[in-house]
Amino acid sequence: MEFVTLDFETANKNRNSPCEIGLTFVSEGKVVETKSWLIRPKPMEFDYFNVLLHGIRADMVADQPEFDEIWKEVSPLVDGQLLVAHNAGFDMGVLRRTLELYDLPFPSLNYACSYIFSKKVWGGLPAYDLKSLCALNGIPLDHHRAGPDSMATAQLALRAFELGGVAAIEDLPSKLHTTVGSLFNGGYKPSETRRQSNHWQRDLSTIVGDPTKHNPESIFYGRTVVFTGALSSMTRSEAQQVIVDIGGSIAGGVTKATDYLVVGQQDYRLVGDDGMSTKQEKAVKLTAGGAAIEIVSEADFLKNI
Repeated sequence: MEFVTLDFETANKNRNSPCEIGLTFVSEGKVVETKSWLIRPKPMEFDYFNVLLHGIRADMVADQPEFDEIWKEVSPLVDGQLLVAHNAGFDMGVLRRTLELYDLPFPSLNYACSYIFSKKVWGGLPAYDLKSLCALNGIPLDHHRAGPDSMATAQLALRAFELGGVAAIEDLPSKLHTTVGSLFNGGYKPSETRRQSNHWQRDLSTIVGDPTKHNPESIFYGRTVVFTGALSSMTRSEAQQVIVDIGGSIAGGVTKATDYLVVGQQDYRLVGDDGMSTKQEKAVKLTAGGAAIEIVSEADFLKNI
């Protein structure tokens, strides 16, 4: 099976601010090569949290080409290919919006999300972020740089395809319950899986979402999200507003109906010896009992909003 894995790092909260792109090429079931490019974003604005996450600073890209120049080299490498990305809603969103920023046509390609199909392969895990899945499968990871992340995604996808019996792109819908997305000149079709929606609409008496901001591509759309700990990037109320604007639901406590628990910084004077809050301990316990609760870090929360 042949495919290319894609990973972007962004300079700030805007999807059209890539500062690095990584591609890893897989042919006949083996990793062949990894390429990465630093990118000077337009405008040159770096958010503190993004720099903290990936370590790419403005001075590191000041002499690098902008995306439109790099795209001349990248476009032939991905056009007509199957792309795989972990949290493809983010990476494909960066690609689309950056192409739009430079008024460049979309390439023609198919894509799939390893975050989505990993849930079919490794069911019942408390988290499906790239770091957790790589640790589970013994895959080396130098996290949050585009080249190493694309390499780790390639190795993870190969393992998932092996376990899932996937030999061709046509196998993805039936064997891994993943709809293959596509990008084409003039539009796109997202890569999706079946979503549960029987419990997410609740009475949000104080925080009301904006329906015009609903984002069906987000993993939080139609899901119930609980927060624990302090977020460094925003207040909890701001984060809750983001969730309901996306089209998700928020709750104050963890129950079997919880889909995601977002874990921020904990006050170690208050948590137990294991460093987990009461909410996180309950989530772990419920997950062990069969509940489908996913625990995500603040970094992965931000990457999916």
